[in-house]
Amino acid sequence: MKRNLHPVVVALAGLTAACTVGPRYNRPAAPAPAPDAWKTQPPWEQAAPKDSIPKGQWWAIFNDSQLNDYEAQLLKENQSLEAARDRLNQARSMARVATADYFPQLSADPSAMRERGSGNRPLNGESPTFINGVPQPVPPYTQSVYTVPFNLSYEVDLFGRVRRNVEAANASLQSTAAELGNALLVLTAELAADYFTLRQLDAEYQVVQESVAVQRKGLDLVDQRHNGGIASGLEVAQQATLLDATLSQLALVQQSRAQYEHAIAVLIGRPAPSVSVVVVPLKATPPPVPLGVPSEILERRPDIASAERQMAYENAQVGLARTAFYPHITISNTGGGWQSTSITNLLNAPSLFWSIGADALQPILQGGRNRANLAAAKAAYDQSVANYRESVLTAFQEVEDGISNLSTLSQALTTQTAAVNDARKALEIANNRYIGGATSYLDVITAQATLLGDERLQTQLLGQQMVSAVYLVKALGGGWDTGEIKDQSVHPQAGQIVQQ
Repeated sequence: MKRNLHPVVVALAGLTAACTVGPRYNRPAAPAPAPDAWKTQPPWEQAAPKDSIPKGQWWAIFNDSQLNDYEAQLLKENQSLEAARDRLNQARSMARVATADYFPQLSADPSAMRERGSGNRPLNGESPTFINGVPQPVPPYTQSVYTVPFNLSYEVDLFGRVRRNVEAANASLQSTAAELGNALLVLTAELAADYFTLRQLDAEYQVVQESVAVQRKGLDLVDQRHNGGIASGLEVAQQATLLDATLSQLALVQQSRAQYEHAIAVLIGRPAPSVSVVVVPLKATPPPVPLGVPSEILERRPDIASAERQMAYENAQVGLARTAFYPHITISNTGGGWQSTSITNLLNAPSLFWSIGADALQPILQGGRNRANLAAAKAAYDQSVANYRESVLTAFQEVEDGISNLSTLSQALTTQTAAVNDARKALEIANNRYIGGATSYLDVITAQATLLGDERLQTQLLGQQMVSAVYLVKALGGGWDTGEIKDQSVHPQAGQIVQQ
């Protein structure tokens, strides 16, 4: 939204920004030209260009109402997110502090004093009074002194110190706003990943439960055959061992689920004992994720935007360090206000006193301090450039990792589904052969263990697919874009002239 500034503000800003020293900021280029397309092909048909990740609520792409409810609670109650919002408010207030230097600074220090002068006070070079040649004593006195002094100062920022300071503060504010966007993205992605992992554990628990039921029936069968003298005690012990081990797996799955449930509780801002997530085995499949082109990552990742704004901040700091080499000109009154021995005529014209002057501080010999500060500012800027370029490279890596993970997991899940079907056939054949006396019960036990392992891996692969889809959306920025921080800046306002 365009602001119409008061003419007084414009005049002051024009005077202070007469000459701004230091480098003009231009965003450095990325470490290498962005590729035209992603290297790995996703396991789905590319979306139309008009399709995109839902802005603001990217998790809606998964079409899970329970997840939507948890994410809504996170937005309201998560304490890490609340702290990030507070940091943004703090940065906005600090930016307002910087704009205060555009205006004259006025302060008052009223005082009231009652004093008595000694009759034996020194005359400080004054001649004593004589009567008939005899020096007369100095009479004591008592008086009141009322003073209302004012101190006024204004820096004429001919070389842009104030302007650079405000520029740095606004860059820091925008960087903090991007950090808030990144915190929101990280926390919502963590919640979605924990949620789908918990659902995968629900499915895995169901698989292990079903396996326990099958193994118990097998134990009953082999125990009956043992009582009838057909099966050996070894076969009974082998089946019981497999059943006990599977029950242990069941307990471990419950333990893992409880931990993810507790993690979800913290993310939605509630005590762990008060949150119980309803058991719903995972059956969903990852939705197609609109990828866009790699170059769009530079505008869609809040962490990259934060790093870019940090470069702008450091660039302003270089300009600020350069202003130390130039005069600092300050206009101020060295004294002014009203002073009287009587409060009744304190504000009369004769009680007024004032003086005004200007001060031009020009650094001459500083022992190399200013030069060292400038070198340090330049090094900090160079560091921010390297950090920015590293964040760009990391973003490309994370997106490629996400696409590659989904492609690989899609293939693995297809073959693992076939493995589960084969394992079921193998168990059926082993059971028939054992009942027919063609093989030992060890083949049945082996087939049961193999089927359980294959079914668990199948559910784990499905859960990994969903979590990988979440992290791919996160790597793409979750629908965020740099437009969300462009309006995050402060400007001098006319009303600040009369504000404390």
